[in-house]
Order: sequence, then structure tokens, then C-alpha cells
Amino acid sequence: MYVADSRGGAGTEVRDASRPGPRATAVAPTVLVLGTVSLITDVSSEMVTAVLPLYLVAGLGLSPLGFGLLDGVYNGFSALVRLVGGHLADRGGGRHKAVAAVGYGLSAVCKPALLLVHSLPLIGAVLAVDRTGKGLRTAPRDALISLSSAPETRGRAFGVHRAMDTAGALLGPLVAFLILRQAAEGYDAVFTVSSCVAALGVLVLLLFVPGGRGGVPAPASGVPASADPPRPTLRASLALLRRRDVRRLTVCATLLGLSTVSDSFVYLLLQHRLGVPDRWFALLPLGTAAAFLLLAMPLGRLADRMGRWRMFLAGHVALLAAYGLLLAHGPAYAVLLLHGAFYAATDGVLMAAASTAVPDELRGAGLALVQTGQATARFAASLAFGAAWTAWGDRTALTTAALALTVCAVCAVYLRPAPSK
Repeated sequence: MYVADSRGGAGTEVRDASRPGPRATAVAPTVLVLGTVSLITDVSSEMVTAVLPLYLVAGLGLSPLGFGLLDGVYNGFSALVRLVGGHLADRGGGRHKAVAAVGYGLSAVCKPALLLVHSLPLIGAVLAVDRTGKGLRTAPRDALISLSSAPETRGRAFGVHRAMDTAGALLGPLVAFLILRQAAEGYDAVFTVSSCVAALGVLVLLLFVPGGRGGVPAPASGVPASADPPRPTLRASLALLRRRDVRRLTVCATLLGLSTVSDSFVYLLLQHRLGVPDRWFALLPLGTAAAFLLLAMPLGRLADRMGRWRMFLAGHVALLAAYGLLLAHGPAYAVLLLHGAFYAATDGVLMAAASTAVPDELRGAGLALVQTGQATARFAASLAFGAAWTAWGDRTALTTAALALTVCAVCAVYLRPAPSK
């Protein structure tokens, strides 16, 4: 499982001050409301994510390979439906809110289902449906954010949203920790509270997020308008890969995703290598979330100025440093700080850059293309890392991941979408 499942490129921004749009210094109300929805939803989802690795490995006795398979399912099903979600959201003049609501709703109904299943196949099925909901909602939500923001401030807008989203990720593990300490049937209590919070998030979305394309005037697009804009068909969506920047951005996000160890494995490695007691395991995600929360907005604003592609690569350098500290038995707080910095520099920044490379009428599908490549790669990475840990041990598996990340980063520098600012 990853704190974030999405989002880079720089130097492709085209500003058009003559066209109306939100004030450059303002964050659109739609962004703030979506941030609130994400905050509430992340409290729910991160409550489950914080305890699920320990529940599966220690409680149900899964091997690292078995957990890697479930973790791959958790991310892989999201990848399979992201393009569908983006395409459906673009049709009919923009159904972004409706598709996002279906996605949030699917994830909400899966939380109580975890109370009823205790075998690997059934848990895998519930997680698959949950990730289907995430896959459906992610591209429409990010399309709403980009469509309601001026091109030159999209890094800031996504930074604000991700900061609010991460506030929920910060609160979720803390709530799970408190419930586990107080409740006799700890895991069941976590899943019950999580389902109630998820329902609240869906309600806020339905009541307060404007319909259609967000209920806001479309801002200036970073892509020059054409006399005959492409129709929002699946063929037109896939044809976006013919655009050089979209294609290279997707390839680079996919390459780097292949060498990204999932959050759950990072926390299991911290526990295994540093001897963190089981009762404190649910608090490990707090370190990543706290760093993400503090850095998301400043790094998003910095990305708008220095170039989003540079910031995206810098984030992966931070991730490589985190791998190095894990191998060297470095302090847990430093690993979690670098892990959070990685997400602050990449999640949101990638979507801010991708939104500049695709037209407004295909915004959902365009963002989904990039997200699908990245999520599919992370699906493969989870399976590969789990298999490597089982076969060779955690140190060899992590060393291999660090070497792979180095090679993929060098390739991404060569394949960058456009010259850096």
C-alpha cells in the first residue's frame, strides 16, 4: 500500500494571462472541499492500512510473498480501472463528481466487509473492490482540482489538497492505535469505526462538491485550444500517448514506479530491522504522514517556480536515501522523514505537470494514463519485492530495489518530458 498512488514533468507550462481563471494567489473552493473529502476518507482508509500489514502477517500468518501478493492486488486493481474512471468522467460534458462519488462509495462499503472475511482469497476480493473504488475516483478528483486552478498555480493547488489529504493520513493511524489499545476486539473495532468515517466522506462529497466539471469556469489550459477539440472517447484518450510529453511522462512514472517499495513493506522493514514492538507498529505511518503534511505545500509552490520535473526527480533521490538508511540501520525518524519528503515532492507534483500536457476535455483520461502506468508498475514492484524478500531475505531485496531505483532514475533523466526550467 502506498501513501499516495499517483502524480511530474516540468518546463511544459504555457501561461495565457489573457484568458479568465482563478486568481493566481487563490486556492479554488472546489480544491478545499475536495481536500476535506480526502481528509475524511484518508482517516478511514489509513486506519485500515496502518493495521492491515500486522493483521495479515502476524495475525493470519502470511509470508512476505503472500503479503506481497495481497499488496499487489491492493494496488493493481486500482491501476486496472483508473483509465476507465477518467474516461467516464470526461464523457457527457464532464461527470467528474458522479464518477468520483461512485468510487468513494465503493471503498466505503468495503470497510465493514473486512469484519466478515478472514481468509486470504476473501480478503483479497474485498481489497480488490476497495481499490476499484480508488481507481475510479482518483483521476476525476484530480481533474476537478486541475480544472479549477490556473496553470501557474496547479503545483500549489495540488500541494494544498495533498496536505489536507495527508492530515487524514496522519490522524488515521493515530485513531487506529488508540482503538487497538482500548478495544478488546481491536481489529474489528478499527474496521467498524473506519466504515462510519468513510460514509461521512461520501456525504460531504455529495453535498458540497459542485456537479459537472466542478461548477467552476474552466481556467486557461496549458495546452493551446484547437478548433476541433478531441471527443472524449476511449480512442481519443489512448491517442494522448501520441503526444511526446504525455508519452514520456507516462514512461518515466512507470519506470520509477517499478523500483518503489510499497509503504507497508517500508514499515515492515523498519519493524524487522529496528525491532519496533507490535503495539507501536500502527504509529509508524505517522512519521511519513507528518513529513508529507509539512512539506506538501512548500514543495508544491517550489515546484511551480523551479520546475515540476526537477522536483519529481528530487523526490526519488529522497526515497533512495531512505533505502540507504534502512540498509545502514539508520534512525527510524530519518527514514520516515525522507519517506514523507518523497511523497511531498512527487505526489501532486506529477499530476500538476501532467494536467498541463493534456486538453481540458480529456483531463480525466489524460491524468489516468499517467496514473495507470505508475500504479501498474507498483503492482509489479510489490509482487517482486515480496518474492525477493521470501527467497533472499530483506537486506538483499532492499539492496536490489535501491539499485533498480538508481538505474530507473538515470533512465528518467534521459527520457525527461521536456527541458527543465
